[in-house]
Parts: sequence; C-alpha cells; structure tokens
Amino acid sequence: MTDKNLLIELGTEELPPKALKKLAEAFANSFENDLKGNSISFDSIEWYATPRRLALFVKNTATKQPDKIIEKKGPAVSSAYVDGKPTKAAEGWAKSNGISVDQADILKTDKGEWLLYRANVVGKETAELIPGFINNAIKSLPIPKMMHWGSTKYEFVRPVHTVCIIFGDELIHTNILGIDSCRTIRGHRYMGVPEITLNSADEYVEALRKNFVIANYQERRELIKTSIINEANKLNGIADLDESLLDEVTSLVEWPCLLTAKFEEKFLKVPSEALVYTMKGDQKYFPVYDKNGNLLPNFIFISNIESKDPIQVIKGNERVVRPRLSDAEFFFNTDKKVKLADRLESLDSVLFQKQLGTLKERSVRISELAAYIATKINADPNLAKRAGLLSKCDLMTNMVMEFTDTQGVMGMHYARNDNENEKVAISLFEQYLPRFAGDDLPTNDVSYSVSLADKIDTLVGIFGINMPPKGDKDPFGLRRASIGIIRIIVEKELQLDLIDLIEYAKNLYGDKLTNSNTTNDVFEYILGRFKAHYQDQKIKTDVILTVLARKPTEPFDFHKRVVAVDEFSRTKSAPSLVAANKRVSNILSKVQGNIPNQIDSGLLKEPQEVTLAEKIITLNNDLKQFFDNKDYIEILSQLSLLKDPVDNFFDNVIVMADDEKLKMNRLAILSNLRELFLHVADISLLQL
Repeated sequence: MTDKNLLIELGTEELPPKALKKLAEAFANSFENDLKGNSISFDSIEWYATPRRLALFVKNTATKQPDKIIEKKGPAVSSAYVDGKPTKAAEGWAKSNGISVDQADILKTDKGEWLLYRANVVGKETAELIPGFINNAIKSLPIPKMMHWGSTKYEFVRPVHTVCIIFGDELIHTNILGIDSCRTIRGHRYMGVPEITLNSADEYVEALRKNFVIANYQERRELIKTSIINEANKLNGIADLDESLLDEVTSLVEWPCLLTAKFEEKFLKVPSEALVYTMKGDQKYFPVYDKNGNLLPNFIFISNIESKDPIQVIKGNERVVRPRLSDAEFFFNTDKKVKLADRLESLDSVLFQKQLGTLKERSVRISELAAYIATKINADPNLAKRAGLLSKCDLMTNMVMEFTDTQGVMGMHYARNDNENEKVAISLFEQYLPRFAGDDLPTNDVSYSVSLADKIDTLVGIFGINMPPKGDKDPFGLRRASIGIIRIIVEKELQLDLIDLIEYAKNLYGDKLTNSNTTNDVFEYILGRFKAHYQDQKIKTDVILTVLARKPTEPFDFHKRVVAVDEFSRTKSAPSLVAANKRVSNILSKVQGNIPNQIDSGLLKEPQEVTLAEKIITLNNDLKQFFDNKDYIEILSQLSLLKDPVDNFFDNVIVMADDEKLKMNRLAILSNLRELFLHVADISLLQL
C-alpha cells in the first residue's frame, strides 16, 4: 500500500479578507480530525489560502483504512437462554449485529460467560472517504452569513467556481457544492492564465507561483512584512506593522507588490491618530514614523498587480487618500473652535441606554465615582471629577463622528488645546485602556480613577437592569471591562474594595436600577473573571479556586493570595498540609453543635495534641502582624512549619474521643488550625 500526497482546492470569488485565515485553519482542522477519526495515517497537513482559494495539501496520506477486528459484548450466556432457547433480548442483540444467536462467539472470563460478536472489518479506500470529509469540513466552517449563487441550492461564504481534488496523480471524481471536481485551477485574476491543469498534487504550489500566485499564506505574509520593514528603513523610518492589518492585506493579495507614496506635510498638523486611522482603516496603508515616533508624510501599500507603470498606481493612491486627510484636517480645525466642556450639554441628547439615561448623566456619574476613587488612592479628586465630566465630550465632535475609532485620543488632543490639566487630558484617552488582552494600562492616578469609574458604571448599570451577557454575546463589553478593572487594580497595586465601589456606583444611579441584587451580581461576575485572568498567566486552576473560595473583595489582595498559594503549592510540606486540611474539613463538616472558639489548655492530654495546640496558639499571636500587612507568602511559610506537628497529631490522637469535653477540645484545635489557613485560602482544594 503506497502513500500519496493529497491536494484539495476550492476555487472561489474573493473571500472576506478578515475571515480568510480563520476559514483556512478551520478547514484544515476539521479535515485532519476526520482523517484521524477514521484511522487514515498521514505525515502532515498544510493549508493554503489566497483571496480566491482555500486549499489543503496532505503529505503521504494512506490510500486505505487499516482492517480492524471489532468485538461487541452481548448478554450473559446464563440470561441469554431460557429452557435452551434464546431470549428475545439475545435475539435482538444478535439481529442488531446481523447474525443469529447460534452464530455468536462465547467470551469466557473469571466472572462468567457472555455472547460475543466478533468481525473483521475491511478498511475503506481513502478516495471513497475524502468527499465526505470535505463536505464535513465545509459545514463546520465559521461562516456567519452564507451566500447563494446562480440557481443552485448550495451555500458557501462566496460563490465556488472550481473544485480540484487530486490524490497522487489521480483525480477523485465527486461533486462538491454543485461543482464537479476536475484537474483545473486558476492563476492570478489578471496576470496568470485563466486555467491551469494539474497532473499531480505535487505540482500545485509551483504551478500557481508561475502564474503569479503565492499560495502559502505565511510565506506571503512574511514577504509583505519583510519588504515593508526594508522599505521603511530606506525612508529612515519605522513602519506601523499592525498585526491585524498585516493579516488583512495578506488576505487581499495573491502576488504582493510593494509601493510607497507621499502626502502633503501640511496634514501633519492634524493629530497623527486621525491620519493613521484613515490610512489603515479605510485604505489599508502602512504609515511610517521617524525614530522619535513622529508620523512621516509617507505611506507604504501593497498592490496585487505588477504594474508596468507603478508611478501611475502611486499617484492614484495619493489622489484617493488626499480627500480623507483633508476631511480630517477640516474636522480638527472646526472642532477646536468649541471647547470640550461646552459640548457637555449636547450629550443630553444622546442615550447611553434607554433605561440608564443619557451620556450626560453617565458623564456626571463617572465624574462623581472617579472623584471618590481618587480619594481612595490619594489622587486629586478635583482633577478626576473634571476628567469624568469631559470623558465623553469628544463623542460630539466632527472628528469622532466621522472616525469613530479616534474617540478618547481626540478628547486628549482637544483637552490640550483647551489648556486643561495634562493629567485630565491624558485620562480622556486612557479611560478606555486596556482595550484588549495585553494592551497598555493607564499611566497616572487620575487616569486610573476615570478608567475604573467608566468600567464600573457600565457593569453596575447593565447588571442593574438585568441585562448580563448571555453566551458569547456581550454588547456592552462587560467581560473586557471586568478584566480591565482587575488588571488596573492588581498591576497598579491599588488598595480598592470592589463591594465599596459597586455600592457607591449603584447609589449614583438613584432609582434607575431594577435589580435588587445588583451589588452581588456585579461582584460575582468580576470575581468569575479572575479565573480567566490567572489562567492566561499559566496559574493552575486549583490554585485560583483556593482563593476564589474565600471571595476576597480587594483585587490586589486576591492577587497576593494567589501568588502566595502558588508558591506554597511547590513546597515540600504542601502535600501533607493539603491532605490534613482536606481531612480537617471533612471532620468539621460532620460535627453537630457548636465547636468552642478557644482551645482549653487544661484539657490537653496527649503530648502530640499539646505540641500542636501550643504551635497554633503561638502562630495566632506571631502571625497577627503578617495578617495586618497581608503578607500571605510569609504566613504560609510559617504555617508550613506545622507539617510535623499536624502529622504527629493525626497519627497518635483520636479526635472523636468518647469523652465529650476531650472531643470538643480536639475539634477546637482542628477548627483553629483550619482558620489559620483560611485567612489566606482554602488549600484543601489544591490537587497535589
């Protein structure tokens, strides 16, 4: 049986660039799962993707499934017959396997005998199975909206024109999405030949390359990236290599051709963020900065055609971008004529959410909450209050209405133009940080206050009207807001209590909220985000759960506990103390009645309980300063010294003694021991 290389290509109309990579990866993953699930061996699977094709190349694919012996255990022989005749249950089992009861084998074990169906299943030819795998892969693609084309009943993300499936040098005849498979693929739309006929799967990549198509997505992306970096170096600059834009451009071209253009230097008087937004977002250009981070009057773009007259292509793109930059210049100059503070009243005409009021009302709430937070972290409450009032004013500017992604950053520029305090200006941009995983955090205490106020106000408001996220739908970005709150408080080491902040924010809403359980719902929701936050940092889930069980209301305190438990979990004494805590927890959970709070020294009898009780009493006193300072690493380090006393106690002392007073005193020892650990976390939940 000889292995063969397999090629599959769906030739389509231009696929959506922002989804191309995701579609190709999903196509490959589904096909690979079917190969493995059907025991078809292969060496590797590689996906290819261009604007007009999705393709897979499977190296050294087995041409046939292996034969296999299957066994199906039936009813016990003792219950399969009555008076020597098969029961209905036995006959039903045999019929389901295509045999009669007397044709069944007998499985003999130490525990008895059972009817057994045994058969040798001959493996199918891989070529027979491939069309089914392709259809399965197509059905599993993450396509939010399908298209119809022509008069067919078939649906796909874009119309399909060719289906090429070659196994080695053999064409697999089938029909996919209403298209008969063939050996034909298509080259570049403008520079390649209309049709290419493949004799074998191995010809695919080079046949396309000769026709101006680089099929390998990663190769195409790296070529674009390297050429942009080199071109920027020639300009004595640094290109803005936005990863998502790089992916999108890679998905827009089959034969990347780099060109560089210019725009008028007068536009550099406009804040660079607005210029960059239109260059990247609208035109898919790569801006260039000098060594000091200042925008240069150049941009790099990738064409899909090798033009005979590239100067005309460059001039065309310069003509296209100029009106957009002119718009930005006009909006900026016009907006500067009205101060941000004078736009506050206009926010009263825009709803934040119909039950929660207008953006002006939201700005006032953020202002009050930001000032309150500022007092808690020793920031200037007056600056925080001012920043909160101005936080949404730039939404009413021409620039932000036209270029929505510039919200915040334009507020910062306009605030500077109005001679607002620099911390206030910066906070208007940084209120939205962090915007995504790994994004920067706010940089000053006023920004911390405004950013936290913005996020907490949103959470309290949306939960307060019973509209929490459902499934993967989160229209108000509450998951992102919660992670942002955690990151700011933890990474900036702020001493803030979530319950306190949530209660304050809730009161600012007055009678707008209808959920009587708002405080707890918001707190529990944020608490639930801690797990994802620390899992991203490779902290073990059981470590996180030990702290979640205690529900600390201060995120930085939560963080310190997680760090301490994580460090403790790797110590030599941890397994023994974790086991002891589990045992203590089980014992105490079964006790009826009240356990004494204090250990009675007069009732200590066995030397091992004397030792443990003295250690616990001593630690209760010695650790007070560490509890006050929340030095959980030192606390667990000290508690680790209890390993031997605890082990000796359980080895030599009967807790549930017949003497009631003795028993209750020993339970008091265990209760005090448990409480010492619970001051930090419930380490009985550790899995060591």
